[in-house]
Amino acid sequence: MTLPLRRVLVRPPRLDDAARWREYGWRAAPEPAAAAAEHEALCRLLEEAGAEVVVADGEHGNPDAIYAYDPFLVGDEGAVLLRPGKEGRLGEPAAFERELAGLGIPVHARIREPGTVEGGDTLWLDERTLLVGLGYRTNAAGAEQLRLAFPDVELLTFDLPHWHGEAEVMHLMSLISPLDADLALVYPRLAPVRLLQLLAARGVETVEVPDEEFETMGPNVLALGPRRALALEGNDGTRRRLEAAGVDVLTYRGDEISRKGDGGPTCLTRPLFRR
Repeated sequence: MTLPLRRVLVRPPRLDDAARWREYGWRAAPEPAAAAAEHEALCRLLEEAGAEVVVADGEHGNPDAIYAYDPFLVGDEGAVLLRPGKEGRLGEPAAFERELAGLGIPVHARIREPGTVEGGDTLWLDERTLLVGLGYRTNAAGAEQLRLAFPDVELLTFDLPHWHGEAEVMHLMSLISPLDADLALVYPRLAPVRLLQLLAARGVETVEVPDEEFETMGPNVLALGPRRALALEGNDGTRRRLEAAGVDVLTYRGDEISRKGDGGPTCLTRPLFRR
């Protein structure tokens, strides 16, 4: 997850998405023109960083559909279509299936009922270690199906905190973002103890997010390459700590596409290829 990003899928905001913002639990209604401009600027940053940006159509009328990280997971054998734990997002994986075929990415497996998995609860620590958070959006049945989909991978699960409950989701990647093979950004106050112990045992150093920047998505950054990161602007304390650790940080404006829907740069992107 920290090799140079070469190909990434995004799904822009659509005019017919915004009307359902209350139904999907957004903090406020997105302003369509401003949201589109922010997303276009995000795509330009990704391209300037060296990535081919694949623009997907996705599911219509769903404001959460811009958070392209959640509906599927990519591995060596292809894509695993996930099954979101949020009912309003259940149609998203199928909406991407045809587009994945057009990109030459086969569907390797599917998460089926009663399993639930959202991409935000999955993190590749390295090529052979997949971390999965268990909480309100990803359950044990879904994690077991992922284990079967990746039989040669060590899959480790971690219980996630209740925080503010089901209405305000806590994903595993709300707490940690990898920055390099030996560096990760974390919010340790809520991170599972076993996760912190694993990082220490694997020789992964950590940069801690300040308390005041946790709820503004300070821990949510996208690795563009080793020690190169894309972050939501405004979390200046986190940015300074990253830079002190030798991380080159780019920022984007996300008042509409990130702050109102609680989805940072990782959520807005689905990396397809790194090298």
